Amino acid sequence: MDKPDFIIIGAGSSGCVLAERLSASGRHRVLVLEAGGDDRRFFVQMPLGYGKTFFDPKVNWMYRAEPDPGLAGNVDHWPRGRVLGGSSSINAMVWVRGARADFDDWRDAGNPGWGADEMFKAFRDVECAVVGEDTLRGRKGPVNLFVPDKTTHELTRKWFKSAETIGLPLNPDFNGESQEGVGQFEFTIHTGRRLSAARAFLRPAMKRSNLRVITNAHVTGLTFEGTRVTGVTYTKGGRTVTVKAGREVILSGGSVNSPQLLQLSGIGPADHLKGLGIEVRVDNAHVGRNLEDHIGINYTYRANCPTINQQLGPWWGKLNAGLRYLLLRDGPLSVSLNQAGGFIRSSPYRPRPNIQLYFQAFSTVIPRPGERPILNPDPWPGFSIGWSNCRPKSRGEIMIRSSDPMDAPRITPNALSHEDDVAEMLETGRFVRRMAAASPLAQCIEAELLPGPAITDDAAMIDDIRRRSGTVYHPVATCRMGPDPSKAVVDSRLKVHGIAGLRVVDCSIFPNIVTGNTNAAAIATGWRASELVLQDAS
Repeated sequence: MDKPDFIIIGAGSSGCVLAERLSASGRHRVLVLEAGGDDRRFFVQMPLGYGKTFFDPKVNWMYRAEPDPGLAGNVDHWPRGRVLGGSSSINAMVWVRGARADFDDWRDAGNPGWGADEMFKAFRDVECAVVGEDTLRGRKGPVNLFVPDKTTHELTRKWFKSAETIGLPLNPDFNGESQEGVGQFEFTIHTGRRLSAARAFLRPAMKRSNLRVITNAHVTGLTFEGTRVTGVTYTKGGRTVTVKAGREVILSGGSVNSPQLLQLSGIGPADHLKGLGIEVRVDNAHVGRNLEDHIGINYTYRANCPTINQQLGPWWGKLNAGLRYLLLRDGPLSVSLNQAGGFIRSSPYRPRPNIQLYFQAFSTVIPRPGERPILNPDPWPGFSIGWSNCRPKSRGEIMIRSSDPMDAPRITPNALSHEDDVAEMLETGRFVRRMAAASPLAQCIEAELLPGPAITDDAAMIDDIRRRSGTVYHPVATCRMGPDPSKAVVDSRLKVHGIAGLRVVDCSIFPNIVTGNTNAAAIATGWRASELVLQDAS
């Protein structure tokens, strides 16, 4: 495609939405450049296949963070999607909008048009939900949502009852009026297959003649005329190609790759760029900084009753599950592992829910290096109660290592570096034990395996939290939105401060992290951004 109107870098959650919306009218020519390949792979499409894609370099950037003092010096694995659909093609598929207050915080930080009213309208526009109130939930959008009622394990239902015993309400819709309580999650699964952003938005749009998608196209830099971005350079099959944009370049690489490309192109912290021999076009200290991420951990129990371990562990269980999936698109392979969870206050003094819970009728205590053993659970009955912090105060950064665009950037999460984050993780550990001790779940427990009954005092529990916690893969805010160029990277129309012809549209623009999984907010951000782009193009 010669001189498209819009060039979108990255076919992830936001980029796929942009491609569909910008090409829908037929008035604009749109080019999408994706560094990864095709998403039509069995383990991408099978919902529980994310256990395989977790360490698959064919669809995954396979990033590794720096050794983290807050995580006892551990090196965390950072999977990010490198495939059509981006991380929506390899994630756990949970659909959580976030709390209304999250988006009002965005608006109140000086970003008009990004409050809860506007964002919840975008959620309704994209959703096709089967739960909740008609006034709150979308029914006709392209994102078909699934609630696994038939496959919900009996142990999960006992967990609900135990949660109610200690005062938590049962919440039938985390995306409704309130998030608080426990219940079943909604998933981006349709007809037994993963409904990634590529399947929901990009593939239908690829039938249009004014949209072209090029895969295995690794963008290496932006081209400029003065302070205006005019196009991009990318490599494919050993060739370097330059393509110009008639209107705009839109960077949708995600919270790792978007700041990486800006820095490679001379937009970022001047001292860091000069030290790598990169010409500075815009000195902005916030490109790559302000990194926020949710940190999670599990408490795991040996059960005296059947769990999903017995369904997926033995060879005959795998055979049965495989046949059920292939023939009926049903069974444990057709859903996500975290079928239920909730949002709680780690103590009564918290003003609103600050912790997300995850319940898994499944356990993976036995270590398997280089493998996420979702499809190979422990050989005994087991289950886990996990949690992550919803609004961490710890901040990290993502910085390029060199001027070579093929070098992975340096990821420094600084997880659990703020004492308040440690305190709420400790509070929740004690809360989870209260939950496990409540009936009827308590009658199903044979023993606490992790961290184990010997870990009881504050110091030991905090040490365990640091040693076993890790990212739950929700990095945001590395190109955050705000009106002041001295504090932010993009303005409220997602235009990069100090540069014309360039926007950033993905999770990196979040002014603060949302309460829950980030994929739904990434999709809604793409939808909301497309409205702004089209307004400016009219």
